[in-house]
Amino acid sequence: MTDVLITAGELAEFLKQEPCVVIDTRNPEAYGAGHLPGAVNVHEIFTYLATSTPEGMQELKTKFADAFGDAGLSGKETAVIYEQSMNSGFGQSCRGYYLLTMLGYPKIKVLHGGYDAWAAAGLPVTKDVPSPVKASFSVLPEAGDILIDAKTMLAAVGKPAIALLDVRDIDEWIGESSSPYGKDFCPRKGRIPGAVWLEWYRMMKPTAEGPRFKSKNEILAECATVGITENTPVYLYCFKGARASNTFLALKNAGVKDVRMYFGSWNEWSRDPSLPIEEGLPTDVKLTTKAA
Repeated sequence: MTDVLITAGELAEFLKQEPCVVIDTRNPEAYGAGHLPGAVNVHEIFTYLATSTPEGMQELKTKFADAFGDAGLSGKETAVIYEQSMNSGFGQSCRGYYLLTMLGYPKIKVLHGGYDAWAAAGLPVTKDVPSPVKASFSVLPEAGDILIDAKTMLAAVGKPAIALLDVRDIDEWIGESSSPYGKDFCPRKGRIPGAVWLEWYRMMKPTAEGPRFKSKNEILAECATVGITENTPVYLYCFKGARASNTFLALKNAGVKDVRMYFGSWNEWSRDPSLPIEEGLPTDVKLTTKAA
């Protein structure tokens, strides 16, 4: 399907041929129970909550440039990112892919099917913890254009030429829950005004081996249901940029040319009462707050 996604069998051969740094994004307990040989655990790829102030965006870049450098990425190695499976970790391996892309890292793979696919193929796992050699990780500033802030998102509200794409779970989309961490984790429930919705699960489909990304044409067909074509600028958001990273990878694979992400997402937007939201069911839209 893409040069980014790699199957377990392909990865087993790739690791023999190319220098790689394998990064496990799962929690430390899952990592400790067994992981790919040589894999470094960087669970904060999933847990980190970002803000889109200038200071917050710089902190995000610095934090993960340091983390990826500590894992041994110098630009020469291929970064291989994985999670448990494609639909059980809220897109955490894809969040690693997005962060590396945003920082301008040149060579990235995502293990399609995650750890489950690797284990199901009978490939070796280990509990041994490696000691990576720290590397100098270089940031490519222009790659950061795919990261947008709340001001850019607000400026796009009311501009139909830009698709504001919400990919959260349905209870968040219809305003019954504020986050995957609990219904009242954030102070407000609802949507960014004018957003369209494709629940992130729709980028994948069940197979005999587990959930896998849909084909390019299948993803474009999903996009077409909300008016998105390959030429539509798309601004993605979810709760904190994990599920949206899964959709980011899917849309880029499908050939959608201009895809950016509001990484602060609902976790930030909902906490600023000056930012407008829609509440209630999408069929009965109520604009509750106007921007200051």
